[in-house]
Amino acid sequence: MSETFPIAILVAPEDAGKRLDQFLATRLESVSRARVQEMIAEGKVLVNDAVAKASLKLRGGERISVLGEAQRTPLKAIAEEIPLDIVYEDDDLAVINKPAGMMVHAGAGATDDARNRGTLVNALLHHLQNLSAMGGELRPGIVHRLDKETSGLIVVAKNDEAHRKLAAQFARREVKKTYVALVHGWLKAERGTISKSISRDPVRRIRMTTRVAGGREAITHYRVVRRLDSSFGKFSLLEVKIDTGRTHQIRVHMASLGHAVVGDALYGAPREIRPTSEKNKRANPVADALSLSRNFLHSAELVFQHPRTGERIALKSALPVELESFLAKLEGKP
Repeated sequence: MSETFPIAILVAPEDAGKRLDQFLATRLESVSRARVQEMIAEGKVLVNDAVAKASLKLRGGERISVLGEAQRTPLKAIAEEIPLDIVYEDDDLAVINKPAGMMVHAGAGATDDARNRGTLVNALLHHLQNLSAMGGELRPGIVHRLDKETSGLIVVAKNDEAHRKLAAQFARREVKKTYVALVHGWLKAERGTISKSISRDPVRRIRMTTRVAGGREAITHYRVVRRLDSSFGKFSLLEVKIDTGRTHQIRVHMASLGHAVVGDALYGAPREIRPTSEKNKRANPVADALSLSRNFLHSAELVFQHPRTGERIALKSALPVELESFLAKLEGKP
């Protein structure tokens, strides 16, 4: 934060009608609206020398005093007794079959009583004796990540030496990661490679995009395993391998081709899938409409070298029950 506190601001007549937090977010350089709200909640913002709410509607002419930054308590992961599917474990590492719906670790803006609960890291702290410290107190043991609504295999390090060597394998693109994805529509080719750089979406910050120049290199390979021509439309079941591990990589790359991952509303997939015609609706009595509360994306295979012995470790994870069930419903099976 580049401001020097305290700061005095006089509200101009043309700013009348704006919320206090909205107004300050536009006036304070490099301070997000969420951060402004924290400052207001801690009493660090006075309007006409009185504590105010973030939702206060300004009238123009008010004197605003910003006294200082919000004082965040450093976030630290906490052990929680959460069931884990551990598919491999030794003194140096563990490989977990993560369920969809579980965040790998809390976000930097999380609070101790909200988004810092139910994470993979919290479960690891309870189940495993040791985790590497290289990721800090928020991300102990975490070498790579999976999105919250993506399931499957993820490797974690128990000590710093294992963490360094595993991280080096990822950096050199030596770790082989294979995913299973179901996408909307039929891809033109049976297999292909998507090589499009990925950046943070400048408008919707929770999204990534391939449409902004200067992003980070990202390479995705896909192969069509099965083409589905169902009463709910056409779909492609894919085997996907990635050379890089960018945020939302498979999701944003498939969406860039016009084939969003099923269930991925953030990148354009419908929240509900309906039969394409009344005839199809009668032909498929299983459901009037289908929905998936997660992304149809699963980390199915992971191959890497053991950081201590050099042994080749190759692990697989079958599709979760909810994805198998969704496929069956899509095909009209009871």
